[in-house]
Formats: sequence, structure tokens, C-alpha cells
Amino acid sequence: MARIAFIGLGNMGGGMAANLAKAGHDVRAFDLSQDALDRAEAAGCLPVESAAAACEGAEAVVTMLPAGKHVEAVYADSVFAAVPKTALMIDCSTIDVATARRVADAAAAKGLTMVDAPVSGGIGAANAGTLTFMVGGSAAAFARAEGFLANMGKAVIHAGGNGAGQAAKICNNMILGATMVATCEAFVLAQKLGLDPQRFYDIASVSSGQSWSMTSYAPLPGVGPETPADHDYQGGFAAALMLKDLRLAMEAAATADAQTPMGAKAAELYEQFVAADPGHHDFSAIVRMLAGE
Repeated sequence: MARIAFIGLGNMGGGMAANLAKAGHDVRAFDLSQDALDRAEAAGCLPVESAAAACEGAEAVVTMLPAGKHVEAVYADSVFAAVPKTALMIDCSTIDVATARRVADAAAAKGLTMVDAPVSGGIGAANAGTLTFMVGGSAAAFARAEGFLANMGKAVIHAGGNGAGQAAKICNNMILGATMVATCEAFVLAQKLGLDPQRFYDIASVSSGQSWSMTSYAPLPGVGPETPADHDYQGGFAAALMLKDLRLAMEAAATADAQTPMGAKAAELYEQFVAADPGHHDFSAIVRMLAGE
């Protein structure tokens, strides 16, 4: 088993670090939150006092941070100077493609190997070790990262060179954001037309309107499998995080001169929803706004 530095123990990172420890790795964990460090310790990790301390002697470094600016700062200010030259760096944060490539280039300039490996699956999958990882980096770097990522997920897929993992993540979540809005609209309309929500689900889930947002994440309580809707839209994938990913997609679309009208409309609707929802509800709770609640 390996010594792994894990930096960033929030809602996603905490479960991921715990699964690495459960797999038998020596996980040296760091976060700015003492509560997060305490939870990591209870899960079998060794809390340390800084990101640099976590990296000392590490065979791999995993980061799970809020945004590109945090990723760039942690690697430039702490990781690159402290990590052994033989270590592999794995950034699982969801950030913009340009920053992911810039940090990977900075690592390569120092003789270090890095992949970007953003995730899909949410908090439940992070805790259960059933995440999907979309990995950007060289074939050799992917081969080194695959085993570590498999300890935290059910699927580990090589997307291409550095930055490709981030590209796959934001494109995937643009689909998710847009299809969730469409699914919510359809449920609201179905009810206004007098259809029972469960009957509509029974029909649409086996018809051409079927999608993951419908069959795995139905946005109404008591319909389909258990989802955050059954828990007052708590847990799951926060609407604010969906908005973050849609903003990244729109920035990437502008840079690539790509037409994304559905993604743009989804981003606009989530801007409205997040501005009006201080409770940090799951992204499927946008059904309430569309229903006029």
C-alpha cells in the first residue's frame, strides 16, 4: 500500500480519503477545517498540520478543492516544493480546462507527473466509493493513477491528455443540468394537465423521454427510486455546484466558439434558482421554482 497525501476534505474529499484509508493506504490528510480533519482521523487517516506536511514522502497526492485558483495556489505554494520527484499528482477538483493544463505544465516543468481526474456521482458515491473518474493525462500517468482512483470509484476512464478530464466533466454536467431542467418542466406540466406523477414516471421512464435525471434522480418525492427529493432536497449535488459547473461550461464554450443554447438557458435558470435559494438544496429542487413555489 502507498503513502498518499490528501488535500481537501470537504463533502466529497472526506469520503474519498476515507475510502483510500479503508483500502489500506497510509493517508496523510490536510484541510483548513478542524472538523474535517477530525472526521478524517475517525475514518483512518492521519491528520497533518499543512499541505506541505501531507506531501512529505508521499507516493501520490490527491487534491479535492473548490476552484481553479485554490488548485493553482496549493500546488505552487505547497505541493511542488514538498513532494518527492517520483510522486504522482491527481487533482480531482472540478476546475476550468485552462487552469488544469497550466498546473500540469508547471508540474512537468519540475519533472513531476500529474493528471486531472474530476468525478461524477455526488456525495453518496464519494462515501460509497462508487464515483466515476474522468482522467486527463498521458497514458503512462493514467496507468499509475488508475489503481488509486479505483479505490474510490466504480469507473475510471482515460479521457485524453491533460485537461481532457475537466473537458469531459463540464460537458457531462452541462447535459445533466439541461436534462434536469427539462425533466422538472415535464413533471410540472404533467401535473398541471392532470397526470399522476407516478403514472407519468412509469410511462416516461420506459419511453423516448427517458434520461438519468428521470430514472435515477426523479425530482419529485415518492416517484421512482429514492433521491434527495425524498429528503426535502437535502444532500445529493448542491444547486450551487451545478451552477459552478454550468458557468465553467459556458466559459469553455465561449473560448472554443461553441454554440450551447440549451446549456446557456440551464445556466440562466440555475443562476435564478441559486440566488433565491439560500438553503443550498439539491439541484433537482429547481422543480420548485419551475412550479412557482
